[in-house]
Amino acid sequence: MTRHEDTNEELLEEAMDWFLRLQEPSRSKSDELAFAAWIRRSPPHQQAWQKACRTWEVMGETVPVNMPAWQSPRRISAVRLRGFGRRKAIGIGLAALAACLIAIVAGPTIVMQTQADYLTTTAQTRQITLEDGSAVNLGAASAIAVDFSGNARRVKLLSGEAFFDVLPDSNRPFTVDAGGELDITVVGTAFDVKVTQQLATVQLAHGAVDLSAPQTGSTMKLRPGEFVSLDRDSGQLSRGTVDVAAIASWRDGKLFVQDMPISSVVAELQRYHPSWITVAGGELGTRRVTGLYDLSNPDRALEALVSPYGAKVHNVSPYLRVLSFF
Repeated sequence: MTRHEDTNEELLEEAMDWFLRLQEPSRSKSDELAFAAWIRRSPPHQQAWQKACRTWEVMGETVPVNMPAWQSPRRISAVRLRGFGRRKAIGIGLAALAACLIAIVAGPTIVMQTQADYLTTTAQTRQITLEDGSAVNLGAASAIAVDFSGNARRVKLLSGEAFFDVLPDSNRPFTVDAGGELDITVVGTAFDVKVTQQLATVQLAHGAVDLSAPQTGSTMKLRPGEFVSLDRDSGQLSRGTVDVAAIASWRDGKLFVQDMPISSVVAELQRYHPSWITVAGGELGTRRVTGLYDLSNPDRALEALVSPYGAKVHNVSPYLRVLSFF
């Protein structure tokens, strides 16, 4: 590798670092000014930023936007030399940021900040005691909203996963809304609820729950060791059994999966991994697995997930993992 290529690789890592740093809610005006100065430093800096953005676009995580970030470095320089001044130059950098982040950052961040009463970040779990004494274990990258007004106890799982241990109160039923797809009503029991883009799932550890799917009108009761999953696209309900000891194993730093496609397991591991994970091609993602994976070492978990099929984990950068057969 030549020195020029070394420099380009270093700049790409810097660009990826800026990409992630600027999506943090805690970013400051000084961060934005520093980014604007960084991207104006040279055409290779602008090219590295373009490549970083396009990497996320290829993964399907951003939408191409016709803004200065996608223009050639020569055109960006020409715009700057026409006398736009410091504020306009900063605007170019912020436009680049907006082009790449708006589709994947703005929506979820606003939802979490405005609706959630409790939330967690990547690889963070949290124990919460509600005002009635019921306990909630909140999984990584998860959020809940709580409403205990009147004679009802209501919790909405906005994102991620939570394990509920509900204290009995026959006069105040406890209801969990799983992403607007499933309603779980209990008096006193323990159960796990998870919401992903594809599924809403409930697993019952002990007690009993009444379950309803408002969109389909389906209702059912669950017994300990049973689970129900709802396909959020088709509305199809699946019911089965699970080892009670394996329910919410994530509380002990383990992820137990039973006959799940690799793509779904990757979505689970994503909440515990600081880098973005993508599966190259559709075939690998459809392979089904059963196993127990270590959430404290998500890279090792990824290797254990795909190596039985002859696939590999490619560490493209500190911020990107690609799973593929080649």
